[in-house]
Amino acid sequence: MNRYLFIVLLLFNLSSAQEIAVLKYSGGGDWYANPTALPNLVQFCNQNINTKITPKIATVEANSSEIFSFPFIHMTGHGNVIFSPNEIENLRNYLISGGFLHIDDNYGMDEYIRKEIKKLFPQKALEEIPISHAIFQGPYSFPNGLPKIHEHDNKKPQAFGIFIENRLVLLYTYECDLGDGWENPEIHNDPIEVREKALKMGANIINYAFKY
Repeated sequence: MNRYLFIVLLLFNLSSAQEIAVLKYSGGGDWYANPTALPNLVQFCNQNINTKITPKIATVEANSSEIFSFPFIHMTGHGNVIFSPNEIENLRNYLISGGFLHIDDNYGMDEYIRKEIKKLFPQKALEEIPISHAIFQGPYSFPNGLPKIHEHDNKKPQAFGIFIENRLVLLYTYECDLGDGWENPEIHNDPIEVREKALKMGANIINYAFKY
């Protein structure tokens, strides 16, 4: 899709109710994990940072032209991920044209998704995002970077990204489990302060995706 046409479509969408989507992918990984996560994040954002996101979460495939209708796409799971050449090309065009992809490793995706990210941008390396970056500054302040939601391997949570002309287009959150923190409270029985951190960090991601 032409870059300027995509920008026009995004501006049209952002002038009314916004819609976000979860990415469906092949390879056997559970792309459908955390079904209550995005609806809860949308509700939090609409109530606290004045977004106007529709409650219904769309599902989009990587090779679909519909991907260009969404300013923000979320991807998660625990297992294997495979993008076809056509999906790689379409995703790359989407990101270059102004889209934003958030990949949240739900524990077990890391070894697979890094290979697919490399296919997306062979000439770019995943960079660890510094705590000075705008995504940690507002609307909520995270002076220490990503919050730790669930413990797995006693590793610190890390945020990695792909940048195009200084714009973060792909965010990969690792050893953090943000999506688990967005889920209904009875699913993981997380303390309210942990869920609040997760939702606030999610609101920062949404805010950045829509703003930039």
